[in-house]
Amino acid sequence: MSHALFSRNADLKRLRDEGYFVQAQGGFLVMREVPYVDGQKQVRTGTLISSLTMAGDETRKPDTHVIHFDGNFPCSATGTPIQGIQHQTNKLVNLGHGLTARQSFSSKPEGGYSDYYHKMTSYAGILSGPAAVINPGATPRIFRAPDDEDERIFNYMETASDRVGIGALTERLATERIAIIGVGGTGSYILDFVAKAPVREIRIFDPDEFLQHNAFRAPGAPSLGELREAPKKVDYLKSIYERMHRGITANPVALNANNINLLDGVTFAFLCLDAGEAKRCVVEKLEAIGASFVDVGMGLELDDGSLGGILRVTASTPKKRDHVHQGRISFIGGGADDLYSSNIQVADLNALNAVLAVVKWKKLRGFYRDLEHEHHCTYTTDGNMVVNGDLT
Repeated sequence: MSHALFSRNADLKRLRDEGYFVQAQGGFLVMREVPYVDGQKQVRTGTLISSLTMAGDETRKPDTHVIHFDGNFPCSATGTPIQGIQHQTNKLVNLGHGLTARQSFSSKPEGGYSDYYHKMTSYAGILSGPAAVINPGATPRIFRAPDDEDERIFNYMETASDRVGIGALTERLATERIAIIGVGGTGSYILDFVAKAPVREIRIFDPDEFLQHNAFRAPGAPSLGELREAPKKVDYLKSIYERMHRGITANPVALNANNINLLDGVTFAFLCLDAGEAKRCVVEKLEAIGASFVDVGMGLELDDGSLGGILRVTASTPKKRDHVHQGRISFIGGGADDLYSSNIQVADLNALNAVLAVVKWKKLRGFYRDLEHEHHCTYTTDGNMVVNGDLT
């Protein structure tokens, strides 16, 4: 992907053609081995790191004139700091993707930078000019081809995290192999959110067809023609999200003792299926392989002409599982009197239940701050009340 990125975009291609050691890393454009002068008038090399603004696989005008630098603060040939570009000094920042920076610079030409060639060469010139005075052979144009044939989980560069400085946090999700068991209302929204995270693999399980009622409680808007085809839910959803995220596996099956091995290797699971023996089988398997999981539930009632109810998110980790078997998760189906089991259209509550589940997953992985370490949470609609339980 990186080679194609540089071939497609004239500004990036020109950087490489002229010998700059540049590569795409995460959502950043990186220029390595840029010579500069330190406070002792010694010539050293550092790394310039710029955010990338993309439209698909095509670069846009840089969204900021600020750039990161991994190295000491640069000086003139006399050892005097180049104060004119100072932005943030000597503060180590973890940018994720193996990148760190100790400085950031701000030098804005009139009208901003026209493209990434303009931006990167401008900063490279500011830093390397003094170095060339001390050492005439010092240049950032070293004509070295980077080994950048990396494996990307997305079909196009994910620039949302890195442009706001949370790339290092997002990396905490990168090794996950996620299972979403049941992709009806809540499960389909969970897939929508998880597909935007850099998880290694997503396995979706559901034996049912995607029919008319599903269209009104799932993300997106299927066409009439797609509904006529009555595809399997997993196949329909995979066809949408594989446009963005690789590594999605569609399993049009109900999990049971005969195929439960399909969960082997999973590191985290979202359980969005009705109560019953199938859920018990899934829970026992996840516990056996040491995987954490979140089980979601919704209880609704129609009373006095309006709906009310409770959303539930129950987490289970290898460190805390006892509450699961003490009534927090039901393994007995609700039956015909269960209003939610009748596929009532509550897309907003499905989405909210999914949000609560995904936030809990990210809290367990250290992405979000977790002060109470709750393993059971309920949200009541009429009072807008959230209650945490089963704390650790």
